[in-house]
Amino acid sequence: MHLTLRQLEIFEAVARHLNYTRAAEALHLTQPAVSMQVRQLEDSVGLPLFEQLGRRIHLTAAGREVLGYARAIAQQLDELQQVLDRLKGLAGGRLRISVATTANYVIPALLGRFSRRWPGITISLDVTNRQAVLQQLAENSVDLAIMGQPPPEADVDAAVFMDNPLVVVAPPQHALARRRVIPLARLQQETFLVREPGSGTRIAMERFFADRGIALRTGMELGSNEAIKQAVQAGLGLGLLSRATIEQELALQRLVELDVQGLPIMRHWYVVHRRGKRLSAAAEAFRTFLLADAADSSGAGAGVAPPDHSIQASPRPRKRAAPARRRH
Repeated sequence: MHLTLRQLEIFEAVARHLNYTRAAEALHLTQPAVSMQVRQLEDSVGLPLFEQLGRRIHLTAAGREVLGYARAIAQQLDELQQVLDRLKGLAGGRLRISVATTANYVIPALLGRFSRRWPGITISLDVTNRQAVLQQLAENSVDLAIMGQPPPEADVDAAVFMDNPLVVVAPPQHALARRRVIPLARLQQETFLVREPGSGTRIAMERFFADRGIALRTGMELGSNEAIKQAVQAGLGLGLLSRATIEQELALQRLVELDVQGLPIMRHWYVVHRRGKRLSAAAEAFRTFLLADAADSSGAGAGVAPPDHSIQASPRPRKRAAPARRRH
């Protein structure tokens, strides 16, 4: 049997997306090139790896077997690269990070500081939704992920490095915009614009209000924080967003943060990697940077967590002391 590592890489991408077009886009190849490589691999194996059922493709029994070995081979090669990176030190190396969409408002400033400290490290950054981040961790296709608290069943190690307060926002002309100490129950009279199911922000929002017996009226479901901000500005309802996402809108007085009793909802940002993964020198350096150095970052936002609170996908972060007061 004659096959190439490139064929296995392309096959794994098609198997992951179950779509030739999306796999081609992810690999920056044309769809015919992807199809040709898969056909050549099938010829080498001597069995079909995919089957067409209706408008969708599915893995055959042989395809599932090949996928397991393809991922095992990719993991071995990844570990080899990490060993070589360690031998090179931090003069080079590659860092692959997956970031939940909301975290993209705080991570660029931190990546900028890290890159200035270690300019030889090449960084690949994927900004995606929570479910995709968890999938990438499960498939070991990224070194580190930045996200809200991972679910307890996830096979990951996670550590808090920054607070992520969620606040209720409204347009400046809203009736509640100038009120102080708004009762939580008053929000039941308002319509909320929410993220898609599975979003970390939406999960936290639903859990918080359900625990307090508050039933919110939800209007539109929107797939991004930017869409929610625009809809709130247009007067279509209130939103609950990470404070980090609305700094510009608050400064320009396009949105206001409502003074609601019991808020903000205090969530946290976690740096996460697959449990048992051998981190490269670059990944270990970035993780250490986040846990130890992010507290001193002027662009990191308020309320940065101490560096030594590591968890293993526990259902709730452990209680910790209040963050140190910033020096001015």
